[in-house]
Amino acid sequence: MSAPEADMPEVDGTAPLLVVRGALAVRTGPGAGEDEPGGDVVVGGDGRVVSVGAAAAAPAALGGVGVPELDATGCVVTPGLVNAHHHLLQTAFRTLPGTRGVPMSRWLALMAAAYGRASVDAELVGVAARAGLAEALLSGVTTVADHHLTWPVSLGPAETVDLARAAAGAADELGARLVVVRGTAGDDPETAALSADAIAAELVGDVPGGVRPDGGVQVAVGPAGVHSDGEATFRLLGEVAARRGLRRRTQANEQVDVAAARERYGRRPLDLLDEWGWLAPDVTVAHLCDVTDEEIARVAASGAHATHAPGCDVPMGWGVAPVARLLAEGVVVGLGTSGGGSNDAGHLLADARLAMQVSSLVGRQLTARELLDAATAGSADGLGRPELGRLQPGSAADLCVWDVGGVADAGVADPVAGLLWASPGRRPRHVVVGGRVVVRDGRLVAADEREVARGLSRRLARVVA
Repeated sequence: MSAPEADMPEVDGTAPLLVVRGALAVRTGPGAGEDEPGGDVVVGGDGRVVSVGAAAAAPAALGGVGVPELDATGCVVTPGLVNAHHHLLQTAFRTLPGTRGVPMSRWLALMAAAYGRASVDAELVGVAARAGLAEALLSGVTTVADHHLTWPVSLGPAETVDLARAAAGAADELGARLVVVRGTAGDDPETAALSADAIAAELVGDVPGGVRPDGGVQVAVGPAGVHSDGEATFRLLGEVAARRGLRRRTQANEQVDVAAARERYGRRPLDLLDEWGWLAPDVTVAHLCDVTDEEIARVAASGAHATHAPGCDVPMGWGVAPVARLLAEGVVVGLGTSGGGSNDAGHLLADARLAMQVSSLVGRQLTARELLDAATAGSADGLGRPELGRLQPGSAADLCVWDVGGVADAGVADPVAGLLWASPGRRPRHVVVGGRVVVRDGRLVAADEREVARGLSRRLARVVA
């Protein structure tokens, strides 16, 4: 990971120890019983959690002298949020005229035209990723899965590595974790597969699971869906994933996806994914707005994961995934924002609140903790990263310190639930990734957010000119 804290001493030649001190409550993760009522989170020199709670080990017991502390007085501490489905390039294309409240087929055409005008290259990918990841960290998201779908046809497989490297470089600079999903949207199947292989070789090498040794970058593959990609694309990218141990991701059962599958194949999207070998434990399927009970049972039986993206699907009128029914059948559900082209914000906690609010429209009312767990452990499990999304001994020390002492939280009886019910646009006081502080007192440690925004604005100004 990048973005080290210059004022932190080293302990035994490794990353520094850190203590998050005096929290009002700590959400440790699903299946862990009640929230810890308060206390400390102690981080070891390997960037992992040592202990949590009122009985957390004192720094002296760990051999630390002058160990750095983060003040969590009056705060709730949660695992770092994991955005399981983003399109970081779309950070450069928010609120485009004509793209709101339209059929998805129209939206896709307008977005494609915008990409063409902008001339997507490594520079644009880099500054858009930098802005999107800065926004993520400043809203408590420590890991982002970037389903990148726009690869200019002029680029050969080796040249596409430059785009992926630009996004990964932005993550390393800011201290975020990034999953580079080599997506496709009508790409030539063989070119896409060669590109995915080259990107994996460059960014993560031959490490099993497609995760860089420090955990900062992961590579996955992901056709956009059956509406844009055929069986050959799914098969060839699946072969790359199998050979390199990469996770697979796709989108299904949104508006255009269901219509296209019916028109072209006389089938439904999940029928095709099942037939093509893309309903399996290493696969995560985003959206799933229009699914039958039989399809939910099929997803559950396959072991595939799901990602809910209400901040995209609800305002665009594309549907609401029946999350309660998916959970009841045993499907692990994560949460994603999708991209700025359909959801103009990358604030996952706000989308968790929206998911909670609209859940009763399609089934049982979901609780704040269920959505918080989806935005952390659920998303992490879909990435094959059980060390993320939890605050338990041995977990990666990715965490957020949320101040709940302000007027927006006044009168809140349950401060953990209040994270979602109250103040949806809140920022964390501090954010830690792998034991390193990347947001301190609401500000990025490694960059100035206004300078990050200006960098993207300068690149886009050249497009307008």
